[in-house]
Amino acid sequence: VVFAEADEDATAAWLKRLAEGPLKNNNAFQLEYANIADSLHRDDRLARSLRNRKTVLGFIFGSNTRKGVLPAPVAAADGMPAAAIPFLKADGYTANLAELQAGAHSAGFFDNPFLDNDGVYRRVPLLQEFNARLYASLPLAVVQSALDSPDIELVVRSSVDQDDGQAFLEWLRIHDLLVPVDGHAGVLIPYVGGQRSFTYIPAVDILEKTADVADLRGKIVLFGSSAPGLFDLHTTPVEPAFPGIEIHANVIQGILDQTIMHRPRYMPAVEILFLLATGILLTFLLPVLSPWQTLVVTGTVAAFLFTGSLLAWHRLQLVVSIATPMTLILTLFIFHTSFGFFAETRRRRRLARMFGQYVPPELVEEMCRTMPEVRVDGEMREMSVLFSDVHHFTAISEHMEPRQLTQLLNGILTPITEAIHEQRGTIDKYMGDAVMAFWGAPVADADHAAHALAAAIEMVRRIEELGPVFRSRGWPDIRIGIGVNTGTMNVGNKGSRFRVDYTVIGDAVNLGSRLEGLTRVYGVDIIAGENTRHAASSFEFRELDRVRVKGRDAPLVIYEPLGPVSAIAPAERADLDRFHQALESYRSRHWEEAERSIAALSEAEPSRRIYRIYLERIAHFRECPPPDDWDGSFQHLSK
Repeated sequence: VVFAEADEDATAAWLKRLAEGPLKNNNAFQLEYANIADSLHRDDRLARSLRNRKTVLGFIFGSNTRKGVLPAPVAAADGMPAAAIPFLKADGYTANLAELQAGAHSAGFFDNPFLDNDGVYRRVPLLQEFNARLYASLPLAVVQSALDSPDIELVVRSSVDQDDGQAFLEWLRIHDLLVPVDGHAGVLIPYVGGQRSFTYIPAVDILEKTADVADLRGKIVLFGSSAPGLFDLHTTPVEPAFPGIEIHANVIQGILDQTIMHRPRYMPAVEILFLLATGILLTFLLPVLSPWQTLVVTGTVAAFLFTGSLLAWHRLQLVVSIATPMTLILTLFIFHTSFGFFAETRRRRRLARMFGQYVPPELVEEMCRTMPEVRVDGEMREMSVLFSDVHHFTAISEHMEPRQLTQLLNGILTPITEAIHEQRGTIDKYMGDAVMAFWGAPVADADHAAHALAAAIEMVRRIEELGPVFRSRGWPDIRIGIGVNTGTMNVGNKGSRFRVDYTVIGDAVNLGSRLEGLTRVYGVDIIAGENTRHAASSFEFRELDRVRVKGRDAPLVIYEPLGPVSAIAPAERADLDRFHQALESYRSRHWEEAERSIAALSEAEPSRRIYRIYLERIAHFRECPPPDDWDGSFQHLSK
């Protein structure tokens, strides 16, 4: 608080005018006025209360203002070895009223010219110069008063050449306390903790005499504000809104506890030597290390630096700068890593060019990131394969010119390929109007079955969207059949010394091709194997049949994927359940029950071929019942 202006009361001035004017001869008024006159002069009362007590007032140094009276200086800044010391020089001040300063024990400035550029309070000056005189800060003046006002001694070190006029301020001595300071008489604030690390007592408790005396006896008491509305909250390293009065308390506590941090003048030389040693070590060591070794060595050096700085801070109260050496370490690490990155990038590009003929561009970057997991020499994996074919394409091609046929084929294969790529699939090969693709290699895919089904459904949708476009060009409508199967496959480079393809082989692959051929038999767009059905639980399926395909003796169940489970309407689900129950009746040889349910479904959807197939089978089995060991499967002899 600065008491720079007189506390003038309009009531006091009005009573004084009455006492000296109209009521000058009024004895009763004069008697009462004499009794209260002393209480009306508030500045005089405050000045008397300050006397004979260790009270320290506050003031601020400013620019081009000289208001109030400064306290006695600590020392003269001229005529002493410290004359060349670059003290902060002020050219103005706002101090307390003369009678208040005369009554107080001393005073100290509480402004902080050392405020950092980011607005954070980290340092404060203990001395400032005005008119060639040095004045103490509020914390320094408080400590001086608490120690019965010993002189403040400036401990100055001169340079080697005593004639060059250079001197360096290193310490302030107060009685038996040594306070390390920098060249501008500044100190780092030794924060002991967050806000309210010290005892707070409301001023009203003092005025009303309700405060506990034990909290005050033998203590240094600072009077100031902590409310946000009084604008004395500052940004500090410990809290973003820290009361200015507690900043001074931390400095006072640091001086008394001797916990002020010190940065000796030799410290820059030590840091330069460390920079040279670290730079030479990392420059010659990092190029011969692997990436992991580089990371470990760099981290170890950085940890050593950080730990050393931390130990110096806590054990020796030394300030060791780590910003510059940390920057050097990081720079060398980045330079070495970048050099290795560019070398590695060239190798990745070669790998990408090699795999570009197998893998869609969308997966090339991901594949490069997982190069250790990519194998081309053949391995067994759980994967999903897809085969698609255009129905009656041979008949279509016989009635089209070669140029139109090429345009038609490109128009079909482009959206099919886009759908496969969007679902992270790999195009194995184009076989005329047919496409073969697989999921799960060379980049592993835990959801390969779901991605394959999603691609198949999207392929059908996009081909259907092409209908109006093709009809406008006079081309026929196109329909495709898709087979999807999941199982263990052999994947890798296959071929000869003349040509190599990255492809999949195995029984599960052959079955996928068989399933595609069955789409024409059952009149559906997509058929999935039972392994795919179990691996893609998020999709809803219609069970089509239990079949034996050519080349396999064991029966398998085939399904028509309908889409995500959440997208199935209640009515469609009811029909689906009814059909599945009819299949159970069919396989149990309950022909009438099965026929009744399927006939009702066929009447509602006469275009669905699967219903007609089962109605024809039921009629056949009524005339020619299946053998006793019949398992409900149907034998398909063609591919």
